[in-house]
Amino acid sequence: MARKPPPEVGPRGLPSRDEIRKFVRDQSGRVGKREVARAFGLGPEHRVALRGLLKEIAAEGEIAPAGHRRFRAAGSLPESMVVQVTGTDPDGDAVARPVGWQGEGPPPTVFMAAEPKGRPALAPGERVVARLRQIAPGKYEGRTLKRLTDAPGRVLGVFRPNRAGGGGRIEPTDKKSKAEWVVPPGEEAGAEAGEIVLAAPLPSAGYGLKPARIIERLGNMGDARSVSLVVIHTHDIPTAFPEAAVAEAERARAVTVRGRTDLRDIALVTIDGEDARDFDDAVYAEPDGDGFLLVVAIADVSHYVRPDSALDRSAWTRGNSCYFPDRVVPMLPEALSNGWCSLRPNEDRGCLFVRMKIDAGGRKVSHQFGRGLMRSAARLTYEQVQEAHDAGTESPLPIRTLYAAFRALLAARTERGTLDLDLPERKVVLDASGKVASVQPRPRLDSHRLIEEFMVLANVCAAEELERLHRPCMYRVHAPPSDEKLETLRGFLHGFDIALPPGNQIHPRDLDRVLKKVAGTEEAPLINEVMLRSQSQAAYAPENIGHFGLSLARYAHFTSPIRRYADLLVHRALIAGLKLGPGGLMEAEAARFPDTAEHITATERRAALAERDAIDRYLAAFMADKVGAVFAARISGVTRFGLFITVAVNGASGLVPVSSLPDDFWMHDEATASLNGRRTRLSFRLAQEVEVRLAEASPVTGGLVFHIMQGIPAGGGPRPTGQAKPFRKTGGRGRPR
Repeated sequence: MARKPPPEVGPRGLPSRDEIRKFVRDQSGRVGKREVARAFGLGPEHRVALRGLLKEIAAEGEIAPAGHRRFRAAGSLPESMVVQVTGTDPDGDAVARPVGWQGEGPPPTVFMAAEPKGRPALAPGERVVARLRQIAPGKYEGRTLKRLTDAPGRVLGVFRPNRAGGGGRIEPTDKKSKAEWVVPPGEEAGAEAGEIVLAAPLPSAGYGLKPARIIERLGNMGDARSVSLVVIHTHDIPTAFPEAAVAEAERARAVTVRGRTDLRDIALVTIDGEDARDFDDAVYAEPDGDGFLLVVAIADVSHYVRPDSALDRSAWTRGNSCYFPDRVVPMLPEALSNGWCSLRPNEDRGCLFVRMKIDAGGRKVSHQFGRGLMRSAARLTYEQVQEAHDAGTESPLPIRTLYAAFRALLAARTERGTLDLDLPERKVVLDASGKVASVQPRPRLDSHRLIEEFMVLANVCAAEELERLHRPCMYRVHAPPSDEKLETLRGFLHGFDIALPPGNQIHPRDLDRVLKKVAGTEEAPLINEVMLRSQSQAAYAPENIGHFGLSLARYAHFTSPIRRYADLLVHRALIAGLKLGPGGLMEAEAARFPDTAEHITATERRAALAERDAIDRYLAAFMADKVGAVFAARISGVTRFGLFITVAVNGASGLVPVSSLPDDFWMHDEATASLNGRRTRLSFRLAQEVEVRLAEASPVTGGLVFHIMQGIPAGGGPRPTGQAKPFRKTGGRGRPR
């Protein structure tokens, strides 16, 4: 059969934009440069030009990014695709979202039709191939074509038995699940009232609440460990290590100095939080002419976790460690994470290290990597180091020199211009019973910043070294704000008579200059919040695009291989490139970098969501006995369906439903991040201070509902001190549903 001639090509020997856009739109899934080249008969000589053209078309919104160098049609979902169930609607039917959503804004919502009679209902966590039909902007109806998960989904919730007879209901612990599940008589598995249970959906008759069988009892909701337990199951974070991985970890032994640089005479120290359980980085500094010689030593995890071993596969699956107020879910078994890979004081440990020379202005002069044997001189906390420095205490440890080097690095950071957002962080402190004892602001000491600057410089050196060696690198990348977000930010700042430089090319220094200008003013929290929302999310990638927030041309995570798989890959690449012994990066492993980058970016974001979720649930339990109390708060989010607020005293967050606001036609203005009443002239904007009354608190879901108090004038003036009374809904028109 004669081969069909390729379409005509444009001036650069490439198909036209319309042809590429039509080709991407006609495909059922994601496409990349390879598929486009094959379809249009392009050769290797077109590779660079085609890559640039695809980026141009994507930047203009004509096609949408869909993963690593992959694209899809912009503006809509395909007729069928993989979706993941995230919850249920009030009728008990599943609600899902597209898997791997890469578009601007939140992912579209997919309302799944009820499964055919006799098949188990879809439960949170399940993935299916669904046929999609758009029913409104950002909303789709979905029908299951094929279930992809090996086993039915699981329902996590609190069991509420029926008062008479057997059976009962399960109240889901996930706020996205709006309906309970029915437990038929005989399917309770002995569960008692108030127990956290795991259940499997049963075949259903179609409409209404769906039945489920309890398959595991996980403990009482009020137990100390219940909050983290719920979060771990909700976010599907693996907790049990395979037996083979545990066995490998327990066979680990100390390293010897053979083939390593002996660093045991250097006074390296670890500086971590008071509650830290593993210590994977140590630092040292000494004067060197007008500048300093710095040493950063990192636990040699690659010595113990070899490519494609059981430990390696387990670490890849987890991607990173997860930290909760009452526990850590580690990436590596305890024999390594708290043992041979933890830089305990006065114990010999294998390490990868980098010696760095900087001048008096903090600019790097040179660096050198090696594999060594170290012995930590002390395990210090941030508070201890800060107190010793502030008091000017004499010490055999290099604390004074560490701070001198830090001030030089800080000067270099200021010179290159970085984005330093001022966003308060909270720390949940638990008592011996696992309940919230207090919620404290997380301190921001110079000792924290000292370690950050040392680690940033070491990470930069790692990326530079791998580029020098022409070796694969797992970069930590942070893209500049998109044109759309930048224009939104520009319009927002214009309302404060603050201008950004013209054009779409902007430097972090320009944004940081705005933050410094408003520091200490009433507008500062609002502008910091909006600035944060204008930023893209950092990610891992084998292709370098730089790190916008840190204003760095190249950057790779090197300093925490105990808790981040990306750092382990960077260690292996350095070992292979510098011929530092066994445990180096394998070619097959490097070939999987694109898929690994997507995976570990996803696990990192999963961990961040889980950690925030745990704090929210602890705070909801802490607030449960305070329903009716009035709090000073700040608006932390504005949507068409209501306001998200954060309580000033403890950082608890919750929703003010639009239905609780005065009867009015409420208009959501995305550009100004505000909700405005047409008749009352009331206006609620992001970061505005408000007074709220706690209306509902659900420790099961971690949900808090507040009502804003009366008397806030348009524009958000001072709060009155009169009688507190929540607004009452009287059925205004135009209220979002």
